[in-house]
Amino acid sequence: MSSGLVALLDDIAALAKVAAASLDDATSQAAKASAKAAGIVIDDTAVTPRYAVGFSADRELPIIGRIALGSLRNKLVFLLPAALLLALFAPWAITPLLMLGSLYLCFEGAEKVVELVRPHGTVEGESALAGIDATQLENQKIGGAVKTDFILSAEIMAITLASVSESSFWTQALVLAVVGIGMTAFVYGLVALIVKADDAGVALARNDHPVSSLFHFGRGKLSALAVPNIADRLLRPLSRGFGRGLVVSMPVLLSILSAVGTVAMLWVGGGILIHGFEGYGFSAVGHLIHDAAVASARSVPGLGAVVEWLVTAALSAVVGLAAGLATIVGVHVAAEPVLKLFRKSAPKAV
Repeated sequence: MSSGLVALLDDIAALAKVAAASLDDATSQAAKASAKAAGIVIDDTAVTPRYAVGFSADRELPIIGRIALGSLRNKLVFLLPAALLLALFAPWAITPLLMLGSLYLCFEGAEKVVELVRPHGTVEGESALAGIDATQLENQKIGGAVKTDFILSAEIMAITLASVSESSFWTQALVLAVVGIGMTAFVYGLVALIVKADDAGVALARNDHPVSSLFHFGRGKLSALAVPNIADRLLRPLSRGFGRGLVVSMPVLLSILSAVGTVAMLWVGGGILIHGFEGYGFSAVGHLIHDAAVASARSVPGLGAVVEWLVTAALSAVVGLAAGLATIVGVHVAAEPVLKLFRKSAPKAV
C-alpha cells in the first residue's frame, strides 16, 4: 500500500516537472514572440492615446479601458481560436496570411511617410463628426479604435503562431493566450500612463505643498491656505519644474513614439515579407541584405553585432517602404476605381 502511494507521488512529481518545463518553454516562446511583434506594439501605443483626445479628463481612462477590453476580446475570443484552427487544419496558410498582414503593416507605415511628406487636411472628417453628441462620439471613437486594434492584434497573433508553429497544440494555445493578455496589459497600461501624464504634470506644477500633500494622501484634501513647511518650499521648485516638463514633453514623446512606430512597422513588415519569400525560394533580397549587414559589421569590429542588426533592420525597412508604396499605388489606381464602379452599378435600395 505504501509503495503504491510512493509510486503515485513519484508520478505526480514527474507530471509537475513536465508541466513546469512546458510552462517555462511557453513563457520563453511568448517572450520571443512578443519581441518579434515589438514594431506593432510601439505603433499601437503611439496611436491609441489620440482616441482619448477631445474628451474631459474624467472620461480618458474609461475610454482607454473600453478599448483595452475590446482588444482583449479581439485576441482571446476571435483571433486565438481562429489561429489554433488554422494551425490544426491549414498550417500551410500561416505564411501567406502572415505576409498579407505584413503587407498591411507596410501599407500603413508608407501612408504615414507619405502623410509626412505631403500632409492633407482633415476638414471632411471633422465636419462629419459635427452634430454628434458626446456619448455617440465616444462610442464611435472606441468602435474605430477596436476595429483598428483587430487588424494589429491579428498580425501580433499571426507572428506569435508562426514562432511556435512546431510546438504542441496546448503550448501554442498557452503562448497565444500569454502574448494576447500580456501585450494588451502592457500597451494599454502604458497608454493610460501617457494619457494621464499631462494631468499629473499640471497637478505637480500647481501644487504648493509637494511634501505635505504626500502625508495627507487619503486623509482629505490639503487646504490651499495651509502654510507650506520648509520641505515644501525646498522641493516646490523641483516638483513644479518636473510637472511643467511633463506637460511640455508629452506631445514630443508621442511624436517620437509615432516616428519609431512607423519605422518599426516598416522594418517588421519588410522583414516578414523577406523571410516569407525566402520560404518560397525567392532568397535573393534576403541574401543581399545579409551580405550587406555582415560586410558593415566587419568594418566596425567592436560593435559588429549591433551594426549588423541595425543594417538588417534599416534595409528591411527600405523593403517594407517599397512594398508599402507599391500597395498604396495599387489601392488608389486599381482597387478604388473598381470599388467606385461596383457602387455605381449596384442596385439602390428603395
